[in-house]
Amino acid sequence: MSDECTFTGNTNDKTGLRIASIFIIMATSMCGAAFPVLARRNRWISARIPQSVFDTAKYFGSGVIIATALIHLLGPAIDELGSPCLDPAWQIYPYPLGICLVSIFSIFIVELVAFRWGTARLARLGIVHDAHGHGLASHAAHGPETDRKQQRTAALASGGDEKGAVDADSEHDHAHDGQTALGDSAAAQIIGIAILEFGVLLHSVLIGLTLAVDQQFTILFVVLIFHQTFEGLGIGARLAFLRLPPKYNYVPVLAAMLYGLTTPIGIAAGLGVRTTYNPNSATANIVSGVLDSFSSGILLYTGLVELMAHEFLFNTDMLQASNGKLAYALSCMVLGAGIMALLGRWA
Repeated sequence: MSDECTFTGNTNDKTGLRIASIFIIMATSMCGAAFPVLARRNRWISARIPQSVFDTAKYFGSGVIIATALIHLLGPAIDELGSPCLDPAWQIYPYPLGICLVSIFSIFIVELVAFRWGTARLARLGIVHDAHGHGLASHAAHGPETDRKQQRTAALASGGDEKGAVDADSEHDHAHDGQTALGDSAAAQIIGIAILEFGVLLHSVLIGLTLAVDQQFTILFVVLIFHQTFEGLGIGARLAFLRLPPKYNYVPVLAAMLYGLTTPIGIAAGLGVRTTYNPNSATANIVSGVLDSFSSGILLYTGLVELMAHEFLFNTDMLQASNGKLAYALSCMVLGAGIMALLGRWA
């Protein structure tokens, strides 16, 4: 067994700052996750913040989530399950990649079953509706905005006035909201955000535990402030754009608060077991490696399918957008991924 596997105790320096980090990380995490949600809900704030700011945060957050999956989860998992402190049997197969693969297919199957179940329920009610709201179903083949324009044009072309066109808009909004209020679309969105949150929360607890016992505390602490803020911004931007019935309005706020609490919980737990917890032990490496591998699969699937593909390939608004808007959205996403990947140099 190598020297790095021998536990000699964790450092007891910077105890005050380590305790303070619980509250500092909590504040930065919650601000990053909650601000987009609360800003979208507050009419005074949302009226003064251009829509482009929310769009920038949304695309930036997509890049952050994808980079987190690869750089901050799968990379460390490979190191953890490849540790010399583990039994040699762990070295005969790329277990992190295998676990990530299982995670991707598991999440895909869960979402597929949920989607089919929800679609079948709507079909029995005589309603055709895309549970993801991307305009692929027959009712919304051109997206809600295109349907609205067609209804307005038809109302005016038939000799109606502008009021009649407005009434057509209202009727469309009422019909669309009625479908959403059935709960199937809401359920699909809640399942999607729950999957994303689950992967991020596992990661947040582990990095909090690591921060509490890490020898290079100061560097890791500063990096994690930015890490948690950017990751929170990515989560918050997705939560802010959820279209849920009024009875589910608490879900985005609850999810944002939960994200803000998980890393501090991990730090507090790490401080509690700091004198006995060995981050290089076989048990610690296996637990962290397996959880990181599974979480990476969750975030990879969510980032590539739910965020990237649905936002760019299956979104009618984006397909019809100008080249400038598309280039800007892609740049925001690449910037988010790039900054998060750069932070992987230290954390």
